[in-house]
Amino acid sequence: MKKNILILSICLIAISCGSTRNLQTFNYTMPTSEIKLISYNIRHSGASRIDGEHRWSNRRHATVNMIQQEAPSVLGLQEALPGQMRFIQRNFRQYDHVGVGRDGRRRGEFSAIFFLRERFELLDEGTFWLSETPERVSIGWDARQRRIVTWVKLRERYSGKEFYFFNTHLDHRGEKSREKSIKLIVERIREIAQQDKGIIFGGDLNAPLSDSAFDPITYFMVDARECSPISDDKGTFNAFGAVSPPITIDFILSKNVICKSFRTLTGDYGAPFISDHYPIQFVFRLLAP
Repeated sequence: MKKNILILSICLIAISCGSTRNLQTFNYTMPTSEIKLISYNIRHSGASRIDGEHRWSNRRHATVNMIQQEAPSVLGLQEALPGQMRFIQRNFRQYDHVGVGRDGRRRGEFSAIFFLRERFELLDEGTFWLSETPERVSIGWDARQRRIVTWVKLRERYSGKEFYFFNTHLDHRGEKSREKSIKLIVERIREIAQQDKGIIFGGDLNAPLSDSAFDPITYFMVDARECSPISDDKGTFNAFGAVSPPITIDFILSKNVICKSFRTLTGDYGAPFISDHYPIQFVFRLLAP
């Protein structure tokens, strides 16, 4: 009998250690009043021949290292294909996520949002297409690709404070598409979000924020680079070193939050380039519920 109890105890200890292994190596402590949000164009894994030495299989470990070292509370991805989504899920079980492929359900690139389940409760979520028919899979205006926005409404478990995050990847060719998309995004944010709550919008906008197409969003929200007392002005799109200096086309904007810091993540995570974009990181605090 004693032998059976000893064996059962050893098994329970092994199960407990195995289920928390990822959490033990994850640089995150809670509770904290600050939220760290990272926006990251991961560069899709379907361009191995074009990307050569920078193909996904040669840099995916750098994505793992970046997430482990930076420990975001919330992570917004752009360009993630289903296999890359599964890779992130397998390596970081601390996160729940929402999102659909831009070509429908699990097909095509995701603008997915990951968030720490122990810290946040998911209150609402959705995806809409940047087109004249945003409720269904569609391509809009002069865009070359289907484009989407995925959003969440999260409640911080220990404080009860709520905020929204809207994550997107605008078209790289269609100027009219970017202009119309921003107008639609502002309309949807006003419809979906409670205007007294924190609101974050971000992603790969494929153009500088000074472009007049972004006037509706810059009138409505503030650039995290500008509102944060600790910040930088580094470029984000590096094209795996082909663009030097990098150009700034990735942005995070906010409303009704306390800006703490902004950083372009250009560090060495174990590959020459983590992606053809550098991730960007915004640290902020929520106002009273």
